[in-house]
Amino acid sequence: MLVDDQSDRRAMLDLALSEVGYVLVACVAVDADLISAVESCDPDIILIDVEAPGRDTLEGLATVQANVPRPMVMFSQDDNNETIKRATSAGVSAYVVDGLQIKRVRPIIDAAVARFQHFNLLKSELKRARHQLQERKDIERAKGIIMEQRGVTEAVAYQSMRKLAMDTNKKLSDIARSIIQTAALLGK
Repeated sequence: MLVDDQSDRRAMLDLALSEVGYVLVACVAVDADLISAVESCDPDIILIDVEAPGRDTLEGLATVQANVPRPMVMFSQDDNNETIKRATSAGVSAYVVDGLQIKRVRPIIDAAVARFQHFNLLKSELKRARHQLQERKDIERAKGIIMEQRGVTEAVAYQSMRKLAMDTNKKLSDIARSIIQTAALLGK
């Protein structure tokens, strides 16, 4: 999908893309509803061709990245370091300054896709690590509740939770959350 307001640049980029084996599935204006456009045409890559990306454009791209993430390549004439940082923060995978050369299109897109995939892998690993940490915190908190309520050691509290998890065929973290919720309900 191409985001561009100028038809002459659109035509040039369409030609460059077709020469390297890509198909342009949609062309939309910079001020278009990007999320709707991405949802309707489901592009593999979003290309943005603008003289200088404005705040609204970058906010639109950030919204797309948050809701329907895609690799994004921005072609711009703006080489300002702050603009590049804002574009990258908005989710742009590759920011290309000073025009487009046909022989550079495929490597730029390939690099943007690879960077996007790597970033998503890191993001999912971070999410998984945070989830595991939260589960461990819940287990520790639940053990503390059992230790306090029953006057038992940490090992006994853990074994009690573990046994209940096995007997009910539930995850230990689910048992821990149930203990925490029950304690909160009972005001303990």
